[in-house]
Amino acid sequence: MELFRSFHISGSALTAEKLRIDVIASNLANMQTTRTAAGGPYRRRTVVFEERLAQVQRSCRFRGEGVRVAAIVQDPNPPRLEHDPEHPDANEEGFVAYPNIDLAKEMTELITASRSYEAGTTAINTAKSLYLKALEIGRG
Repeated sequence: MELFRSFHISGSALTAEKLRIDVIASNLANMQTTRTAAGGPYRRRTVVFEERLAQVQRSCRFRGEGVRVAAIVQDPNPPRLEHDPEHPDANEEGFVAYPNIDLAKEMTELITASRSYEAGTTAINTAKSLYLKALEIGRG
């Protein structure tokens, strides 16, 4: 129903931002992970969003219907190397490969995702308030 379209769009944004926050939290939790099941250090992950489109009936035009997660991709940048010959994952030269995760960048991404999530909840609450006011007008 067209009436609840704003809830659907904002809800899709909340779902996408929640996943983005989870991925950032995973990156932060694995900043020191030098060995994974796949081998090598943990690779930083990022979320790629994509606009969801719906075809408008009776025409060939498309309109936005929210956002969705298109993919979760690994950062292609090489790991950072630190000299620590005593570490169990050190190579022959004594270097350990750590994930190439920058704490400041991740925290900035986390704040941005958190504020985007907050904006989505504000949009839902505003739409709810408008619909309730419209119902009050209809009663009176």
